[in-house]
Amino acid sequence: MSTMETLDELKSELGRTFGFVDATPTIGTLTSLEEVKSCDGPVELRGSQDSSVRIPPGPKTLPVVGNHYELYPDPLGNFDRLFSRYGPMIKTVNMGTTTYHTNDPEISRHILLEGEFFTKATSNPSHPLYYLSEQNALFTCDTASPAFAISHKFVPPALSPRAIAHHAPLIRAAARDIFPVLDELSTKDLAFNVYQYMFKMGGQVIWRVVAGQDLQHFKAVNTPPALPIRLFGQYLHLMKKVSLRPAWYGRLPFGDAARLRAVRDELWAEIARALRECASPDGETLSLSDPTASLKATCIADYLSLVRDDKGQGLPEEVLLANTVAVLGAGFTTSASLLSWSLYALVKYPGNQERLLQELVDHGADSEKDWTYDQLHAMKFLDSFIKETQRLHSPSFQTTRNAKKDLILPGGYFIPEGSVVTTCFPSLHKNPAHWDNPLKFDPDRWLEQGFAAQAARKGLYTPFAAGKRGCVGFNLALAEVKMVLAELVYNYKFEDASPEAVVYDPEFLVTRPLNFYASATRRTEWPSKRAE
Repeated sequence: MSTMETLDELKSELGRTFGFVDATPTIGTLTSLEEVKSCDGPVELRGSQDSSVRIPPGPKTLPVVGNHYELYPDPLGNFDRLFSRYGPMIKTVNMGTTTYHTNDPEISRHILLEGEFFTKATSNPSHPLYYLSEQNALFTCDTASPAFAISHKFVPPALSPRAIAHHAPLIRAAARDIFPVLDELSTKDLAFNVYQYMFKMGGQVIWRVVAGQDLQHFKAVNTPPALPIRLFGQYLHLMKKVSLRPAWYGRLPFGDAARLRAVRDELWAEIARALRECASPDGETLSLSDPTASLKATCIADYLSLVRDDKGQGLPEEVLLANTVAVLGAGFTTSASLLSWSLYALVKYPGNQERLLQELVDHGADSEKDWTYDQLHAMKFLDSFIKETQRLHSPSFQTTRNAKKDLILPGGYFIPEGSVVTTCFPSLHKNPAHWDNPLKFDPDRWLEQGFAAQAARKGLYTPFAAGKRGCVGFNLALAEVKMVLAELVYNYKFEDASPEAVVYDPEFLVTRPLNFYASATRRTEWPSKRAE
């Protein structure tokens, strides 16, 4: 005998039974429990008022390659095209790997929840981070991995606002290291490849903050990136390249697959060496419960090496190494790309460079200004400018989760157990059903009262993902980009010097501009400070 007394109770029970991730929509045309009980015929379950349960549509496949040529070499544009054609949930098959994709915030919100229906399992060969999978590191491990809980316990405090504020002088010093190089380029009337220089800048910053060491990337105009940074670049490029091919390709004893394994081993050895070199000589432990513990460490790796919980336990050596690799790699590659796109936005969208300069002056900028963490985050236009850059030029292409059971997403889309489901950030952030004039670069949209909070709450804007597996390094990433932009824009005027239309790299882990060139000229004049 049923104990249910309301329609909501029935919907909730049916949702659990049949895998509806959202059990709130109306069930057909029946609007009360009494109507359901008195119905003589079959009752159809729907994901929404106008959608029966169905398999997500998608383009027809070709033999062997599947939909590869529907997606590459322009996945950003092609996913926008496919969502426009097939709707907010699509299915693709690429070299034998089946993936479900969405650009819908409501669907994405459920995908990013870690719980009954979805999880992150990079150990699944179909997951795009499979070849980057490291089961001892927070970013790259399965949620079910034994290392996840302990990593999640120790790593976020090392990247808290308080910790990053403590390291702000290191970020500022790294940002200013590039000045002599930009001055020399300006004197010789030379432009520079922005991503190549921001790649070195990102590495310079992250290595100082995480490992406490100066890579000296800007000793001269043509100084190459340091060995570990070059290894990171090779590792991420090879990982993405191998992931776009059939699963058997990754097991080959030669070619890109073998090179990927060799680069990985060399990279791990380099970072293990850096860990040994940055360790505090006295080795005094730090308490996890002490909110000021991060202020007593020389760098993030030093903190992670010394911190202990109330039972005296710290990160095991292999977990410490893996998490240091993850923080270094994820930190500098995304920041390098975001810095590059930010400079792109400065020179491509008129007026923004001047507005940002004015705001810096209004907040007391001068050639000796030592920006603090709080001062950087107090500048509203700087924040809006970076948000709009991330919306329209997101470095992160996707975040992927794995279906834990057969389930039905909003709109009635059926997803089989074990499926790989991806939120496409660039398409989500430009979805015309949810954004006004989505292709316009408009930082002012973020200045509207409450807009940013509403966009985050509705899942419209998720550059760092969301939920339990959201990016724990976002405080460092934003502080780095804001600090570097503040230093560069106050001291230099940037102009576009690209000889042709700027294109991005479809075979790298993050979206980066390949051929964006700019020139930098030392400023000798600044606007007057506006009256408060």
